Amino acid sequence: MVGGGQLGVLAAIALRRSLPGCEVIVIGGQPGPASFADWSPTAMPFTNKLHDRLGIAEADIIAKAGGSYRLVTRLSGWGGAGQGSVVAYGDALDPALRTALARDRARAAGAHAPAPASLAQVLAEAGRFAPPPPGEPSPLAAVDYALRWHPPAYRALLIAAAQALGIGYVEGVIDRIELVDGDDNIAAIGIAGQGLIAADLFVDCSGPQAAVLAGHPHFVFTDWSDSLPTRHIYCAAPAAPVIALEDRVTLTSAGWVTEVAGRDGRHITLGTPAALPRAAAEALLGAPVQAAIALTPGCAAEPWIGNVVALGDAAARFEPLGPLHLDLAHRQLALLLEMLPGRAMAPLERAEYNRRSGLMMEGVREVLAMHFASPEAQRVFGSCALPGRVAAVIDQFERRGRIPFREELPLLGQEQFALLVALGWTPGLSPAAKAADPAAETSARAAFEANARAALAFAPSYGPWLASAAAVSPAPSG
Repeated sequence: MVGGGQLGVLAAIALRRSLPGCEVIVIGGQPGPASFADWSPTAMPFTNKLHDRLGIAEADIIAKAGGSYRLVTRLSGWGGAGQGSVVAYGDALDPALRTALARDRARAAGAHAPAPASLAQVLAEAGRFAPPPPGEPSPLAAVDYALRWHPPAYRALLIAAAQALGIGYVEGVIDRIELVDGDDNIAAIGIAGQGLIAADLFVDCSGPQAAVLAGHPHFVFTDWSDSLPTRHIYCAAPAAPVIALEDRVTLTSAGWVTEVAGRDGRHITLGTPAALPRAAAEALLGAPVQAAIALTPGCAAEPWIGNVVALGDAAARFEPLGPLHLDLAHRQLALLLEMLPGRAMAPLERAEYNRRSGLMMEGVREVLAMHFASPEAQRVFGSCALPGRVAAVIDQFERRGRIPFREELPLLGQEQFALLVALGWTPGLSPAAKAADPAAETSARAAFEANARAALAFAPSYGPWLASAAAVSPAPSG
């Protein structure tokens, strides 16, 4: 396992649990600031399921890693001044209510479109939430959520789990790669001053430098610069703790700004199309710049070559506009576990992994490209190419209020619908929306309102509940 950040350690835990008879070694130290997956303070709901599978308890993340919860993300400014909406997780909206909302949005003329009927949004705006009790009926059972954490504390929690599983660790810099004669496989990698380490499988979690994969003679990089225009990233050090159930993504005249709330402080990141003077970047961040990163977006044409598999930033580089880095890495890790090879790796296994992992990476590219396709974003970042099926998705959404299915996309249909509305597009009306049953819609609205009242009555006030669940007074800092 090459890469000692939070992704590399979690991947080591995953492989050790899947192959308990194998030796697993993590190679590397603290990741650099451009390893966005390794420094991400949050992920998406998929990661909760992966944690459960790997024995990483949610309660431990809350109590030992500065954990907290996100129900919605609020987007502002992407459709013009004063425009904004929220995106919640899940795809469980009643079909009749979905039809009614589509009609409401079509009437609302874009800028002031109503928010989706989401229990998550109701709870977030009221400041009430606790995760539903597992295995018990609850008014919160249908509410999906994401976790946040303090990255160094979360990494320390994973390291403790890895040590308990007997996973080895070697700190050092890779100074050479030795290939098997007449083969695509790597025989060993050299660690400066420590000699060679041989392995049957190398998992590259080393960040954007892709220390192993990029050294393979068959590595090819696919450039995404034509569709993803962010070239400079500025990160601020977290300041005062923020207890909130929403995060924010705002478009300004200079670029985008993301704000991730946390018990260790608010994590603020700025992305711009051109370099800014430090003072200008700090004015937009509202805090000193901790790291400034130049970005060339793109991905590995094949993230699995020979016996080397790249995950996360080692497989794809893009702007940290939301928690997509760690979500992509964790989805790729789950796919690797699904297709885990034996010592002899079949070409068809590699090809299928590369196909599905490639779809995951292209899906991330498409979701990001939707942001920059909005008219307001084009005024800030300039016009960009629309990759994949982005143009078709926007066309179908505007004409019919429809989201075409795409395989391995990071967002569900309802989440994509809410994102496009938040980015300033107005949905058209499908035939179902034009010929809906008013009685069914009235019943669906009434049921939602009843569910919302029940959820608000059941959920505790979030701040006091989180303090109790954390069972510690000070939040992690640094």
